[in-house]
Amino acid sequence: MADTKRDRRVVVIGLGRFGGSLAVELTRLGCEVLGLDQNPKRVQRYADELTYAAVADSTDSDALAQLDVPTFDRAVVGIGSDIEASILTTSLLSESGIKQIWAKAVSRQHGRILERVGAQRVVLPEYDMGERVAHLVTGRILDYIEFEDDYALVKTTPPTEAVGKPLGETKLRLRYGVTVVGIKRPGSGFTYATPDSVVHADDVLVVAGRRDDVERFADIV
Repeated sequence: MADTKRDRRVVVIGLGRFGGSLAVELTRLGCEVLGLDQNPKRVQRYADELTYAAVADSTDSDALAQLDVPTFDRAVVGIGSDIEASILTTSLLSESGIKQIWAKAVSRQHGRILERVGAQRVVLPEYDMGERVAHLVTGRILDYIEFEDDYALVKTTPPTEAVGKPLGETKLRLRYGVTVVGIKRPGSGFTYATPDSVVHADDVLVVAGRRDDVERFADIV
């Protein structure tokens, strides 16, 4: 059985806007969080909000060892502008045996390097947010989440051809390659969609499928 208490210990390195807000949210969710940064002012800012906070050079393996960083199973590298420090820190964390490393990247090339030196997941805040907003600005998409392998989940309004019909009769999956997984009616919460669910014009649909398919579906009037 997994050690749940150990699994909820996370070290966050880099307490800038991204790392700091993430560390605070992890703490709110009940995680034991060690926040590290070279900037004393940042550490002081978050000292009362995190489980532990310390000034440290994350590119120094001895400094990481003194803070027991290798005993953590999860780490987030939120270092922003110093790409060299970001890469070296990620490499040291990987070499120390940390099993799950998330790292912030400032470019796709930076992200590829982070993956090569040991990051299991790379986060591109500026790129990811830009792509998400682009989907919201165009078409009838109300919200958009893209996963791995070109898979996406969107909230959108129903096309006219589906209104007034049970989902099973619309053949949306056959025609567009998407699956309606949830429906929200005004004034009520989301419910799971079934073949018997009748679509209303003012409904909001939660639709899943390949990115190109859900984008095409959301453009249908």
